[in-house]
Amino acid sequence: MVSKRAFVCSLGSIYLSLLFVFLLMDVYARPANNSALKEKATDGNKDENEILPPDHLNGVKMEMDGHLNKEFHQEVFLGKEMEEFDEDSEPQRNRRKLVAIFSKVDINKDKKISAKEMQRWIMEKTEEHFQEAVEENKMHFRAVDPDGDGHVSWDEYKIKFLASKGMNEKEVAEKIKNNEELKIDEETQEVLDNLKDRWYQADNPPADLLLNEEEFLSFLHPEHSRGMLKFMVKEIVRDLDQDGDKKLTLSEFISLPVGTVENQQAQDIDDDWVKDRKKEFEEVIDANHNGIVTMEELEEYMDPMNEYNALNEAKQMIAVADENQNHHLELEEILKYSEYFTGSKLMDYARNVHEEF
Repeated sequence: MVSKRAFVCSLGSIYLSLLFVFLLMDVYARPANNSALKEKATDGNKDENEILPPDHLNGVKMEMDGHLNKEFHQEVFLGKEMEEFDEDSEPQRNRRKLVAIFSKVDINKDKKISAKEMQRWIMEKTEEHFQEAVEENKMHFRAVDPDGDGHVSWDEYKIKFLASKGMNEKEVAEKIKNNEELKIDEETQEVLDNLKDRWYQADNPPADLLLNEEEFLSFLHPEHSRGMLKFMVKEIVRDLDQDGDKKLTLSEFISLPVGTVENQQAQDIDDDWVKDRKKEFEEVIDANHNGIVTMEELEEYMDPMNEYNALNEAKQMIAVADENQNHHLELEEILKYSEYFTGSKLMDYARNVHEEF
């Protein structure tokens, strides 16, 4: 005869087994959450992220890999407030924020925004991103300059980088000091070679392979240095230029994605890619409209502190939402096209606009 205690234990074991099975089923049935994985990876690679140049540069029209910055309009319109506008935010609260922004952009208080007012605002928000990068750089520089002498050598940086990849920092330092060979996988070595090229470019004359805090900022954020901006443009052109003439034609500029289109959804994405890049090439980047983009034209396009670019961008942003065609933006137009300016939709955008304003 089974005792009461044994029966209870048996039931408990069955319950735990079933619970484990359900948990496994839930894990495998649940769609992959890429953002969650990305956050985990980010947390796990915190040290690496502190010393590696970022993939994305706020307020710059093109990414490091040659892709167009899809969030550029939001970045130069919202500045540091961009993170406050997200899909989960309460629409009423976002509308109040947008009304407040409109009031700040509208300097002369005539209840409409001109291209000049928008240009001034874009430059101001771009400067915000610049200052944010400067503050972050101070922290990152301290991470690679433990002795606090105000300079970081390439070897010091290399040691920190390889340590962030899981290698023993003391062993790496000892081997580098004794000129001993390091066992580095091919992928990591390729990244190191690219970083060293970038390090050389950030090292102002006379070249000594020592970077001070300002030079390290240029290393991490090429948009802060004209010389590094040229290097970034050179790298982008090298990746896109198919005939080796160091210039870009329209066909070269729109042919970045490689691979076959497997389904209709991929085809739509591919079509959007071509459409967006063709428009940007013909209307913005190719300044003299001769069908060829030179390194100089691309450099001017990429320069975030170019006032002429900011004015052109202001005119483009106004044109998107200017329903009454008066070359200005009214509050109601900005609220209606909020997704373009903030990345977030507002419901009932026209309700109580005048009262809130």
